[in-house]
Amino acid sequence: MMTETVGDESGTERTLPPWWVVLLVGLAVAAVAFAIGRFSTFGIAGSTPAEGSADAGFARDMQVHHAQAVDMAMTIYAETDDAELRALSYDIATGQSSQRGEMLDWLVKWGLPAYGDEPMAWMAASGTSGHSHGGASGTPQTDEEIRDAMGMASDEELSDLRAATGTDADCMFLTLMIRHHEGAIPMADAVLELGSDERVQVVAENMKKGQTFEIEAMTSMQQRLGCS
Repeated sequence: MMTETVGDESGTERTLPPWWVVLLVGLAVAAVAFAIGRFSTFGIAGSTPAEGSADAGFARDMQVHHAQAVDMAMTIYAETDDAELRALSYDIATGQSSQRGEMLDWLVKWGLPAYGDEPMAWMAASGTSGHSHGGASGTPQTDEEIRDAMGMASDEELSDLRAATGTDADCMFLTLMIRHHEGAIPMADAVLELGSDERVQVVAENMKKGQTFEIEAMTSMQQRLGCS
């Protein structure tokens, strides 16, 4: 069991419970990852992507995608008693909130609206898989198709998550968030293939690596918790 001994102002030593150690480590990792992401784009000369570009489409769609991830992460953060899951959900919520702000900042600097009328249309020329259903062009058409292509949870699934408790809630969150992350990776692949802005490329690559790692971590949690 991992513990950590710290001293208070009176000089008395006390031992932090294991879940606090996990949380502190998670926060430290999140802070380092955020700093790396920021400094990796420092000094990179950005372009000004136009309306209809893959860079703009990615920034818009990923903001919506991240918003749901933050919502689900904060839901389980308030509910779970599992220290490892609590730390991960905090990391997801804070990290993706920060990325949403960064992507909105891109659009403002490019002089483009924050939201578009055709989600995922920018991916039509991409060679990525997993987005072939929908209309004749292969672009998802309905709200349900768009959510499905992005790996997003339905309103009913979100309601079920909020109502769940204990291990059932933990397992439900892990299932939904793994699917959510799996929907984000093809979007990152598409902008890496079709995009032109160097800052977007760096963020998309880091996002892909980070979410792939989190999928592995969440799969391990499912096994530990005995999720079906």
